[in-house]
Amino acid sequence: MKRNFISNSSASIRMFKSDFLEGLSKVSYFVPLIVYVPLILFFCWKSLFQLEMPFLEFAGWLLFGLAVWTITEYILHRYVFHYEPTIEWGKRIHFIFHGVHHDYPNDAKRLVMPPSASIPLALGFYFLFDWLLPDTKVFAFFSGFIGGYLFYDMVHYALHHANFKSGFWKRLKQHHMLHHYSDSTKGYGVSWTFWDHIFRSNFDKK
Repeated sequence: MKRNFISNSSASIRMFKSDFLEGLSKVSYFVPLIVYVPLILFFCWKSLFQLEMPFLEFAGWLLFGLAVWTITEYILHRYVFHYEPTIEWGKRIHFIFHGVHHDYPNDAKRLVMPPSASIPLALGFYFLFDWLLPDTKVFAFFSGFIGGYLFYDMVHYALHHANFKSGFWKRLKQHHMLHHYSDSTKGYGVSWTFWDHIFRSNFDKK
């Protein structure tokens, strides 16, 4: 994705004529926590207390869900969010979902996924995993999967707004800023850079 324009302003560009649709496209960073933390807690309770899943088994499925999230994050970012259609309506959809973030990376209202988009995606993934996984395992698995998504959203917000001085977080922020300001065809991992190393989409060490 070649970038011809990147705004350093924190202003929020209007995307829709409709005030209703415009409102759905913006969200404060803490809203996903309000939406999904209760869901995670409910699924944990259902697994551990209602279904009486042994704790180690629960932890294994939760960690499996978290691991699946990391590759899902990479695939979505690389092959869905950075897929650029050639037809006009496709370009418009691409801009709404991800292009606007690359043009206006400091827009605080468009750094986490709004519930209008995340809830349908979460439902789709839930029914997919419920179909694929053994009976009753989906609750523990999905707790890890959604937990990974929440971590991604909060990390993404922090990478754009926090000033990390050293260590892991500073390196992660540098990785993401290179994706925005140097080469958007690399560095697709946001909360975890592991898959960039595996699929050779990482930045040169220099």
